[in-house]
Amino acid sequence: MQLAENLVIVESPAKAKTIEKYLGKKFKVIASMGHVRDLPRSQMGIDVDNNFEPRYITIRGKGPVVQDLKKHAKKAKHVYLASDPDREGEAIAWHLAHILDIDQTAKSRVVFNEITKDAVKESFKSPREIKHELVDAQQARRALDRLVGYNISPVLWKKVKKGLSAGRVQSVALKLIIDREEEINAFKPEEYWTIDGTFKHNGVTFKAKFLHENNKPKKLKNSNDVKAIVSQLSGDQFDVTDVSKKEKLRYPANPFTTSSLQQEAARKLNFKARKTMMLAQQLYEGIDLKKQGTVGLITYMRTDSTRISETAKSEAAGYIKEQYGDNYLSKRKEGKQKEGAQDAHEAIRPTSALRTPNAMKDYLSRDQLRLYKLIWERFMASQMAPAVIDTVAVDLTQGNIKFRANGQTIKFKGFMSVYIEGQDDAEEEGENRLPELEVGDQVQATDIAENQHFTQPPPRYTEARLVKTLEEKGIGRPSTYAPTLDTIQKRNYVKVDQKKFYPTELGTIVNDSVKEYFPEIVEVDFTANMEALLDRVANGEMEWKKVIAAFYDNFKIDLERAEAEMEKIEIKDEPAGEDCEKCGSPMVIKMGRYGKFMACSNFPDCRNTKAIVKTIGVPCPKCDNGEVVERKSKKNRIFYGCTNYPECDYISWDKPVPRKCPKCESQLVERKKGKNIQVVCTNCEYEEKPQ
Repeated sequence: MQLAENLVIVESPAKAKTIEKYLGKKFKVIASMGHVRDLPRSQMGIDVDNNFEPRYITIRGKGPVVQDLKKHAKKAKHVYLASDPDREGEAIAWHLAHILDIDQTAKSRVVFNEITKDAVKESFKSPREIKHELVDAQQARRALDRLVGYNISPVLWKKVKKGLSAGRVQSVALKLIIDREEEINAFKPEEYWTIDGTFKHNGVTFKAKFLHENNKPKKLKNSNDVKAIVSQLSGDQFDVTDVSKKEKLRYPANPFTTSSLQQEAARKLNFKARKTMMLAQQLYEGIDLKKQGTVGLITYMRTDSTRISETAKSEAAGYIKEQYGDNYLSKRKEGKQKEGAQDAHEAIRPTSALRTPNAMKDYLSRDQLRLYKLIWERFMASQMAPAVIDTVAVDLTQGNIKFRANGQTIKFKGFMSVYIEGQDDAEEEGENRLPELEVGDQVQATDIAENQHFTQPPPRYTEARLVKTLEEKGIGRPSTYAPTLDTIQKRNYVKVDQKKFYPTELGTIVNDSVKEYFPEIVEVDFTANMEALLDRVANGEMEWKKVIAAFYDNFKIDLERAEAEMEKIEIKDEPAGEDCEKCGSPMVIKMGRYGKFMACSNFPDCRNTKAIVKTIGVPCPKCDNGEVVERKSKKNRIFYGCTNYPECDYISWDKPVPRKCPKCESQLVERKKGKNIQVVCTNCEYEEKPQ
């Protein structure tokens, strides 16, 4: 086998294959298959009595890979470490340097933000030393997570149940979901009213809302407040007393960061965070474009930065000018980077604006194409001119009562020709045209509607909403969100229904235990401050072991208290109220890793198990002494009934919720509305905003 004089080591075979094509015969590119060294799985691996010295070992199963790397490195004149351009990649390079006896001060580190021929070749002109401050930040995170996970988890095993775990970021994510559920359950709707008018002028009908009484805003809390306003109106003529016209600019969203990509892919493509990152990795590492060869289609997908290179801006500007014209080009100056943005990375963008989604569709799978299209459109829109929207506010007055009509029309679409950012809550801004009106005109009211409303409970977290909240609060790093969300689902701490997170009974038990004995671990501010300290380590401002030592001093006290004081939570077997159909012994309800199930009390002699009827925490609305449970029809469709069946024949296809209608005190249920769920009353017209 011929060995090249230059050896390049990357993480994945796909990346190796792409890069080797660019570098030519003098370079051999091989993959380390991710990390080659790590802390041992069977023990802590952090020596708390020896200044938190980590004990690294070769990862199990990686022996042959390491031998292959050593063989190639021995024969090569130069070894280049070209792992990903982030803290994790820097740590991989550092571990490889240790295993292969590469001089730590040698200029062996090569980084590129995109896998294109020019970018890769350019990066090999200026290799650098390994940045130890980045390695230290990654070591600190790894050590922190290990100290938390490997100390709290055994306590939970002893005191609660085998197989449980706690972690720095996962514990905060779980607490956010549980806190939100408690907010929803404790929510008391407040009544408020609006007066909505339909008006007509020159044959054009438009809407307006009550605004002022005696030129002052007035809150309408009940029907009496409304009647006091409506009683002052006489006839249907209103005067136009003010017309305010403004031109509003709407700017495009920045190109994607890791977090905003995960959020938007969840909103627009219904992708889980893990799927988004997997597809982005494929687009980054290289796609075979047949005659054009293998090319990375997007820049590196783990970044907090919204910065764009001048070359990319220039190429995008050329495309926009040619396709849309000069007036569609952005004139906006680049905004200031947020603090803590990782390194000097660019935002996630296509490596060439000219590789349009249409041009790429023959080379990509359906999902790859959908994600690439999202990235390409978001980037192109970010380089385009703002949309120009004409807004008009018209005041309609009769006596002391004033209504206001708001209208808007899009004068110039700008970036909206290419892309509009998705929303979690707000309705998409549409056009609302008003007739041409001037001060002094008269308009006719064709309907004055008195509408009762109630405040809405906060929405449950979706993946997009949870990722956004974690990022806003400075919890974890966007690259950790996908595995975090996976973990809390795998542990059965939360379940996902209609894309929304619900805590399970087990999740609530674990959260309560961690919150009581390790309050700092679930404290949002504490976890965010820890991230800020890790950023300071990465910037070379702090020594990583001092960060760990400061954390461990308090953590050790909490740990000792938990060991001594935490009472064993016995998740006792409950009588199921029926006998085993196989041996006749009583059946019991057990808590398993995936929730509750029914099992024979004669275990292990009889191993009969079956699913249990699931209660939903709502008393039966018909007989009031039974509980509503989830059942399945013969066609496997879920419906809801009473535990007192057949004495009580309550049945519902819609899921009852543990709140009464604020309007008539009847049962509220969740009903499907398109892709969303809407809470509605079973008796009156009360309904809440779809989620």
